[in-house]
Amino acid sequence: MTEVERRPTRGGSAPIVEAPDAAGSVHLYEQMLLLRKFDEKVGDLFRRAKLPGFVHLYIGEEAIATGVCDALRVDDYITSTHRGHGHFLAKGGDVGACMAELYGKAAGCCRGKGGSLHVTDASVGMLGANGIVAAALPIAVGAAYGAARLRGTDQVVAAFFGDGATSEGAFHEACNMASAWKLPVVFVCENNFYGVGTRLAAISATEELAERGAAYGMPALALDGNDVLAVRGAAAEAVRRARAGEGPTFLECRTWRHSAHSEGEQPKYWDEKERAMWIERDPLPRFARHLIDGGLASGRELEGIADACAKRVEDAVAFAEAAPFPSEDDALTDVFTTSDLGPVMANP
Repeated sequence: MTEVERRPTRGGSAPIVEAPDAAGSVHLYEQMLLLRKFDEKVGDLFRRAKLPGFVHLYIGEEAIATGVCDALRVDDYITSTHRGHGHFLAKGGDVGACMAELYGKAAGCCRGKGGSLHVTDASVGMLGANGIVAAALPIAVGAAYGAARLRGTDQVVAAFFGDGATSEGAFHEACNMASAWKLPVVFVCENNFYGVGTRLAAISATEELAERGAAYGMPALALDGNDVLAVRGAAAEAVRRARAGEGPTFLECRTWRHSAHSEGEQPKYWDEKERAMWIERDPLPRFARHLIDGGLASGRELEGIADACAKRVEDAVAFAEAAPFPSEDDALTDVFTTSDLGPVMANP
């Protein structure tokens, strides 16, 4: 693979983590490819008016969710963004349940009530996608506080967020609290350089977003977010620190979304030369070359993986289309409960 860009900022250091063996490397490729095939299909379904609401695709950023989640345990947590399908699947969420949720079906992971912007599965530690920029960051800190201070476990929380979130107050509050209390949070900034259609440089005094994490006294690292091994290595060291009680880490993963902010938009704001450079660094063909050149997998084996991932996605579509919509009686399910004090809101 090409040289990994690892530029530590104040308090950061480039981690040295053993690379996965052949089976582990192939697993990383399979996971990235599943995320890619899923969102390619979602984009196609949306364009054919098969899905309600909006969808925000993760195409191009798969190395980040895959690398980070490979460093986590099943009982660790993640919080997500409006671009959450990849996070959901990388953390172990069910492909069929995710697709059914996008269709608004009762078999969906949120029983068809959340849609694309709220895919959630607490059973695998996926605490939910979130349509509000930076809103999931305090949730991550709360989950980390619950694990470290209230339950006394060694669970870790990885908080995914975009570059635009670093200008929100919730981001700064979350970083400050996590660092002050040495909470087990890995802050994962997916920096694709655009907030909707606004270039980061137009609204930020710096494009070196890792500096914002370092300002709160935590190790902060900027790395190539399209290199799954670089992401996995940095995440593994951050998770080790968090589990050992050494506090949070900030990872700025530089990447590029191949699609518009949301499907249906026309991204005329891109610099085409910059876009071409990033497309050339697409994490999937890049890692495929690494596997083949390194003798870790054959081209035929990778073709078989592609076929298997495509089938999993097609099976998920068939499952979703065959599933029923929620009934009218489900409208108030998981919304209210009753107590001696009268009706009160309840967690679903």
